[in-house]
Amino acid sequence: MSGAGGSPILTVATTGRGFYDVTAEVQAHVQHSGVERGLCNVFLQHTSASLLISENADVSVRRDLQTWLDELAPEGDDYEHDDEGPDDMPAHLRAALLRTSETVPVIGGKLALGTWQVIYIVEHRRRAHSRRVVITIVAS
Repeated sequence: MSGAGGSPILTVATTGRGFYDVTAEVQAHVQHSGVERGLCNVFLQHTSASLLISENADVSVRRDLQTWLDELAPEGDDYEHDDEGPDDMPAHLRAALLRTSETVPVIGGKLALGTWQVIYIVEHRRRAHSRRVVITIVAS
């Protein structure tokens, strides 16, 4: 699927709170673009999920990150905004702590991520969602 200006849009089905590795899908778009050197920007079109570049080697990193986010923005009855349930406002707060956009250099037609780095969509809601990521690749 393409968005405005021909930028591809990656749609990812989440099954609830957690980390979803989208690195391979983003890399496929980089390869398809033919860009050998440049920048790849990924932008998440949502306010209750985030993008995060983090390590993928040890699952305990993801568990610790989730615990940290849960402690910083716990679910509860103390929020005015709760239109979609008790995880609604905490999801927005967690998204505000992380990012909705990441830019990664492209070198040799590949994302120049470190050895253990991957790109995650971090789903902050408990139920399944369909998340859209706009991918823009620019040659330098």
